[in-house]
Amino acid sequence: MTAGTTVTATAPPDMAAWPPLDDDKRAPGRQLLDWAAAGDGPRLCLVRGAEGSGKSTLLAWLLAGTVGSPGLTVHATVPSEGLTTESFCWELGRQLGYGPLSPDRLIDQVVTDERPLLLLVPDLHRAGAGPADLPSAAPESLVAELLEPLLAIPHVRAAVEVGGSGLLAGHGDREGDVAIVDLGAGGEGGGILRPAYADLIAAVPRTADGRRNWAQAPDTVRRRVLDAALRADDQGAAVRVLLADPGFLVHGSATALTATLADERIPVPGRLREVWRRAARELTAYHTDSAERAALLHAAAVDTDPDLTEYLRPLARQHWWSAVWARSALSVSALAPVPGERRHVLLAEVTGRLRTCDVEGGEVVATPHGPPSSINQGSVLAGNMRPLSIAPRDARSALLLDRSEALLPLATEDDPTAAFALERIAEFHGSAALADEESLVTALGSGGTRRPYAVVGDRGGTVHVWSLGEYQDVPRSCRVHEQPVTAVTCVDTADGLTLTFSAGADGSIRLWETSSEPMPVPVPVQQRPNRTTALTAADTTVGPVLAVGWSDGELHLWHVLSGKVWVLPWLRRCDAVALTPEGLLVIADSEGLCAVELRLDVLWEG
Repeated sequence: MTAGTTVTATAPPDMAAWPPLDDDKRAPGRQLLDWAAAGDGPRLCLVRGAEGSGKSTLLAWLLAGTVGSPGLTVHATVPSEGLTTESFCWELGRQLGYGPLSPDRLIDQVVTDERPLLLLVPDLHRAGAGPADLPSAAPESLVAELLEPLLAIPHVRAAVEVGGSGLLAGHGDREGDVAIVDLGAGGEGGGILRPAYADLIAAVPRTADGRRNWAQAPDTVRRRVLDAALRADDQGAAVRVLLADPGFLVHGSATALTATLADERIPVPGRLREVWRRAARELTAYHTDSAERAALLHAAAVDTDPDLTEYLRPLARQHWWSAVWARSALSVSALAPVPGERRHVLLAEVTGRLRTCDVEGGEVVATPHGPPSSINQGSVLAGNMRPLSIAPRDARSALLLDRSEALLPLATEDDPTAAFALERIAEFHGSAALADEESLVTALGSGGTRRPYAVVGDRGGTVHVWSLGEYQDVPRSCRVHEQPVTAVTCVDTADGLTLTFSAGADGSIRLWETSSEPMPVPVPVQQRPNRTTALTAADTTVGPVLAVGWSDGELHLWHVLSGKVWVLPWLRRCDAVALTPEGLLVIADSEGLCAVELRLDVLWEG
C-alpha cells in the first residue's frame, strides 16, 4: 500500500467482542467503533464532552477491544496531558517503531510509512507544559506544529479527545471532514484542580538528615509540583529549589522538567540544561524505575557535570547497568576489541585517525602504526581512509572496511606475515566483487578472544569467516540472509564453538555455528522493523552474550544460552559497540565514546 492509499470500508464490527459499556455510553461507543472500522469516511474523529463525562474511558475501551481483533489495529496511543510538541513526537515515534524523533523527521517517516495508521490521542485539551507565557504551554502549539501536518497525510487517521475546547474544530475543507462523538455534560468534574505549590511541597516526606525524600512522595505531587512552582508568585524561587535537587530530577515529571529546562531564562545549577537535553528523549519514555532514570541521567552527566555525576553515581549503580566513563569530544566511526588484550579496543575517528582505548579508564592513545598517512597501502590514498568498521588481528594490524566499500589491510612494515594474511583477504573479496556485484562487501566484523577472526558480509546475504591467526586461502562461507548483510560479529566459546551473528537489511539477526560439520542452517535470533547499526559478542562469565544496536536507539543484550533479551535504553543511536568478557560495554557514535558496566550476574545468573 502506498502513502496515498485509502482503506476500503468494512462491515461494522461486533460490539459484543468489545468490553461491556454502561448503557449511556453504548451509543457513543457504537459511533466511535463504526468510525474506527470505516475506511472511506472522515479521517479525524473528535471526542467531546465535559470533564468527567467518560471521554478517556471511551478511547481506552476502543483500544482494549482492538487487542486481538482482526482487521482493526490502533498503531499508537499517546496521552497528551503535560506533553509539548517535542515530547509528544518522541513518544509517537517510539510507538510507531521509528524511535524518538523531532517533529520534522517524524512527519517525514510517516509520509514514507506504507501502513494506514490509526492514532488515538487522549487529553489533547490538557497538552502543554512549561512557563505559561511560552507557546509550548498551550495545546494549540501541538495542534499547529504536529497534529495538523499529520492529518494532512492521506493514510493517517486519528481519534482525538478535545474536551469542551474548540481544538481541531476547523480541520478540513469540507463539511463532513470531521466526525464528532459528543458525550455531553455527564460526570461530576468541574475542571482540573491546580493545588498550590506550598501544599504539594509540604506533602513530600523528609529523610533523617532533613532532605526531601522524593522516592516516597505521592505520585500526584511528583507529577504536578513543578507546574505549581511555575505558577508560584515568588520570582522563580520554588523552581530554582526543585532544579537544584537531584532527587527531584530523578523522581519528578520528566516531561515537565524537559519543557521547563527548555526556557533559557530560568537559571540552572552547573550544566544541568545540557545534561538533561542529552537524556530527555529517554527520560520522557515510560521509565517508572527510579534506578533506571538515575542511570540514564548519570550517563548523560558523565564527562559533563562532575557534581551531578557524583551525586547520581550511587543511585545509578543500583541498576543493572551504569556508565563508567565517557569521552564526549571523541567522534568515533568504528570500534572493535583487540584480540588477546582484554583491556584494549581499537577505534577509528570519523576523520580516519586510528587510536587505542583502555576500556577500564577510557584513556585514548595513538596506535603504534601512527596516522593513516604512514600506512603502506600501495595505490590507495591512505590519507583519505574513513573506516566504517575494523577487524583487528592484534594491536598493530587490522582489516578495515572503508567508506569506499573496499577492504583495506593495515599492518606495520616489520610484520610481513600479518600483511600477507590481510592482503589475501582483501584480494579475495575485491576479486569476487569484480566478478559478481552480489559479492560486494557490505559489512565487516571481528571476534575471538582465543583466536582472532574477521567476519565479512556481502550484498548477496552471504557471511564469510576468516581466521586472522593463521593463513587461509578461502573462508568458511554460508548464505545466511536473503538481503544484504548490514552487520556481523563472532565469538569463540570455552567449549570450542565459533558463533557468528549477522544482521540483514530486513531487520533480521541470525546465528550461524561455523565449527561443526556439516554446516547447519543459520538460526533466527530476532526480527525487528528497524535497521541494525552495530553488533558485538563476548564469551562472558554467564556465557556468550550478543549486543545489538538498533536504528531506533535501543541496545539489546541477548543471552545465547537462555535466549533471554534485555533492552538497554540508550541516549542516542549506537554506531559501533564492543563488549568485554567482564561485561563492560563500550558504545560509540559521532558524538562520543562511553563505557557502560553491565551487572551480568543480576541479569542472567540463577
